[in-house]
Amino acid sequence: MRTLSRFGLLAAASLASTLAQAYDLPGLNLGSTSFYDGAPAPDGPGWYLAEYLIYGKTSRFNDQNGRKLPLPKQDLTTFAPVTQLIYLGQPLANGAMPGFTAILPWLAHADVDDGLGGQALSAREGVGDLTLGAFLQLPTTTRPDGGPRWAQRIEAEIVAPTGRYDRDRAINPGSNFWSFNPYYATTYWLTPQWSVTGRFWYLWNGKNDQPLRSFGAVSDTQAGQALHANFATQYALNDRLSIGLSGYWLRQITDTQVDGHDVSGRREKVWAWGPGFTYAFSRQNLVTVNSYFEQDAENRTEGRKFVVNFLHRL
Repeated sequence: MRTLSRFGLLAAASLASTLAQAYDLPGLNLGSTSFYDGAPAPDGPGWYLAEYLIYGKTSRFNDQNGRKLPLPKQDLTTFAPVTQLIYLGQPLANGAMPGFTAILPWLAHADVDDGLGGQALSAREGVGDLTLGAFLQLPTTTRPDGGPRWAQRIEAEIVAPTGRYDRDRAINPGSNFWSFNPYYATTYWLTPQWSVTGRFWYLWNGKNDQPLRSFGAVSDTQAGQALHANFATQYALNDRLSIGLSGYWLRQITDTQVDGHDVSGRREKVWAWGPGFTYAFSRQNLVTVNSYFEQDAENRTEGRKFVVNFLHRL
């Protein structure tokens, strides 16, 4: 088997929502992909199955100034498996490899303790929104010794409102609106063992014609546009094990609209960091583990997240 420093471990084209929707923006891939994210699949063209197990725990629901909302308690625990099917095609004449992906999250468990019997922060469990994406894995440039230097991928994604949604619940696995969430991912090897990775998204959201009751008597809402990114730096200790630090960042860049009018004071932001590792049992079976600690959240939750990802070649 070739070393982890020479070949990337994830070809995951994207990852849909893993956290329940509690504010305006839909659930997003915040830290679910990390190490070697821009690199091609470890065993070449073919079918891959990725399973993500995401555990989240928060004790803060923050307002626009980053202060805790005035609830007696603010404990929310979620567990969300996410299944992703990936196909990486044969190289084109220029060496680039096309592919597509389908991603389906599931909010399997949502335990709310708001000190009010869940009346303020009622949650609904169930299947989330389906993401469909088409990507192009660009040719990887190499060093003089034949090892990789720079890997890149671009993808266009559409998130369909197929998930369960209840306008009477504050937290839902589905958003009830369409989203467009394209991205660019890259991994750059500084040395044969040490590399850095980033994935950078733009998010556009459609209208929700059945907005949450908390908005009052309105006809529709439209979450604002946002930018978000995942970052990582990884070091290959040997042929199988890499360790490193990873993080994510989110900032909403336009206001949410209610009945076509901008509503100020609802823009969301957060960032997080934490340690992780990836281990290759073989080129066909890999596991990646990440832990995150969120910071400086505004208009959204702030807490901890733990992600385990299994990648298997079919």
